[in-house]
Amino acid sequence: MFSILSREDILKMLGATPPLVDNLCDVQQQVQPNGIDLTLKEVALFSSPGSLGRGNENRVLSSTAPLVFDGLGRVDLLPGCYLVTYNEVVNLPKNMMALAMPRSSLLRCGVSIHNAVWDAGYSGRSQSLMVVYNTQGFRLYRDARIVQMVLFFLSREAAQGYHGMFQGENI
Repeated sequence: MFSILSREDILKMLGATPPLVDNLCDVQQQVQPNGIDLTLKEVALFSSPGSLGRGNENRVLSSTAPLVFDGLGRVDLLPGCYLVTYNEVVNLPKNMMALAMPRSSLLRCGVSIHNAVWDAGYSGRSQSLMVVYNTQGFRLYRDARIVQMVLFFLSREAAQGYHGMFQGENI
């Protein structure tokens, strides 16, 4: 069996060493009944193709070019794909994993975020794919809450936690 962390569980684990999630902008606003809202640090355009093969020798990540926020801390996005980086640093113990979904306000604006599983033992400042489907574009502000991360206790601790190339990313 697995279980989903409640707000009370999350608040308790934010006080651990290392904290479950660090660098929150506003704990009271971000911790929800069933997860934690992650906020926007940076948004970037893809500037080159990538590739993925059977093994890591064929993996080439797309290059990106960070967009600049204006003097009011906002950026206007045209329809298309963007790489977003979160403010928060996630530190999952080996008995937890996480998934995230876009906040419903994004969906109601024609924008979605796609992300991968946060594996047990992962630590880092994650990135996700944001797609602006709205043909009119979308305005995004720095530190906006864009996804809700839901945290799960595993049925047992993973024998080996995440040890891939993204361990410790963007810290």
